[in-house]
Amino acid sequence: MSKADAVAAVLWVGVTAYAVFGGADFGAGFWSLIAGTGEQGKRARELCDWAIGPVWEANHVWLIFVLVVLWTGFSEAFEAVFSTLFIPLSLAALGIVLRGAGFAFHKTARRLEGRSIAERIFGLSSLLTPFFMGTVVGAIASERVPVGNAAGDPVSSWLNPVSLVIGALFVATSAYLSAVFLVSDARRAEAPDLEHYFKVRALAAGLSAGAVAFAGIFVLHADAHYLYEGLVHEGLPLVILSAFCGLAVLVLIRRERPRAARPFAVGAVGAVVWAWGVAQYDYLLPQTLTIAQGAAPSETLTGVLIVFGVAVVLVLPSIGLLYSLAQRSLIEEGERPS
Repeated sequence: MSKADAVAAVLWVGVTAYAVFGGADFGAGFWSLIAGTGEQGKRARELCDWAIGPVWEANHVWLIFVLVVLWTGFSEAFEAVFSTLFIPLSLAALGIVLRGAGFAFHKTARRLEGRSIAERIFGLSSLLTPFFMGTVVGAIASERVPVGNAAGDPVSSWLNPVSLVIGALFVATSAYLSAVFLVSDARRAEAPDLEHYFKVRALAAGLSAGAVAFAGIFVLHADAHYLYEGLVHEGLPLVILSAFCGLAVLVLIRRERPRAARPFAVGAVGAVVWAWGVAQYDYLLPQTLTIAQGAAPSETLTGVLIVFGVAVVLVLPSIGLLYSLAQRSLIEEGERPS
């Protein structure tokens, strides 16, 4: 494996981690948005807050990691993506900022009206941000991002069938992951009614995500044929693995085994991300820019790999400890749903 391939693998590890942890975080905001105004909706929002409170900032560290590795290791691809797709990327960035502000202020606002506005901002941003991120992926997958500074169309590059379908898939996947996690969190909070509440939503979200993914096959075949061919050939084992994990989640949720379902939910999402990577290999921008062509000088790639190694030793154990303590309810932010 070349240094460029190794750095590309590091980049994809970050993408996968953000798809899983950031996705589940966005999904919690989605469920908070549609929970309703009744007592059960209030308690569902309280569970979402309680579950993500200790870890929501850590979940988005992965986005910074991905951006830094892409910028440092593959600056030509970074330039092409960010100059052509500045509209959806700016909207996604705005959503992240508003989402953080909404989550921070929805409990501290003095007036009920202010808290309600902050909750809506948090929920809407949690819906729109993954959608716009998905449109970016769709633009790359459908070969609408040419090499060069602002070389692609700033509107049609991301307003097209592939981008819209993948944006919808990002939202559906986030809701699915979060609902599966929240079933287990409800059991941890000793709230059996909320466990049932999110069990129903996990099953519905899983079926919805599967339906969107199935529809996406036809859209990719029509408008992103290179990626489609990669998915039905090199990436097919990972697509099958994702489908198997998704079915396992549905079975385990129905059998009241939410903790066992969580690794399979992660596997379903992670397998899709790596199926995309395998299908597109060895291109950063399909049929336009290869990994080798877009890679930084060898010395820079070495530096990225060294920093990644240091992060594995120092940062990953810290993040793992944070998640472990949160899952054992040894650190809590806010009150459990009563």
